[in-house]
Amino acid sequence: MTLSPTLDKLLAVLRRDLLIAIRYRSGFLLAAAGSCAELAAFYYLSRSVGPGFRPEGVEYFPFLLVGTGLYTFLLMGINAFLNTIEDGQRNGTLEVLMTTPTPPALLVVLSAISAFAASGVNFVLYLAAGLLLFGARLQVNVFGCLAILGLSLFLAVSFGLFAAALQLAIQKGSAVIWLLSSGMWFLTGTMFPVSSLPRGLHYLSTAIPITHALNGMRLALLENAPLPLLGREIAILALFVLILLPASLSVFARTLRRARLQGTLSFY
Repeated sequence: MTLSPTLDKLLAVLRRDLLIAIRYRSGFLLAAAGSCAELAAFYYLSRSVGPGFRPEGVEYFPFLLVGTGLYTFLLMGINAFLNTIEDGQRNGTLEVLMTTPTPPALLVVLSAISAFAASGVNFVLYLAAGLLLFGARLQVNVFGCLAILGLSLFLAVSFGLFAAALQLAIQKGSAVIWLLSSGMWFLTGTMFPVSSLPRGLHYLSTAIPITHALNGMRLALLENAPLPLLGREIAILALFVLILLPASLSVFARTLRRARLQGTLSFY
């Protein structure tokens, strides 16, 4: 497939989803209010803990701000892939969509791209609200931040394709993703440093790529860490991407083929 038709399809999907978002803009306002309430809760939590608690050498509220913001961004991106498959099954359009000339994996990515964009905007606004409303202080390495964010995006695509394959296979992928996300929230250091975990769980947390995404983003946003200092996290994330992205594409293709053969593509 050439680049130009793919870009045309991407623009068409973005335009469609933008029109839907404009039509239901009250949902954005409710989400913004919820985010502000969450930030307020984290701010007063950090105040109750006190200034003496400095995980990884930084203030607790910025630690929470970056951890919860990036984790939510990645989780919403992963859910976008699952929701694309689930909506197609529920509406009876998935089987038709999978017969179009567009490769199925690319079709799912294009369908989820708007959710990624919306999650990215929410992440930026979340950080901005933490800065403006609650006085969080950031020390930003822009290039390091973009490198970590780009690799994290590819990770989310990889996990998203696994989630889409899971939905095709068992039709209850959302329940499994909810369970896994709860465990990853606990193990990846979203709200507390992983160094406080027992040794066995600490080692397990280092095997989860989101842990390194959070560590790298905190170094880039909160400590203005130079690229050489970020090199370890960037290298680990790049290795995870090189392994997980091809694997997720293969698993999705195999699961889709099996669902077609068994006639379960539209089951939900």
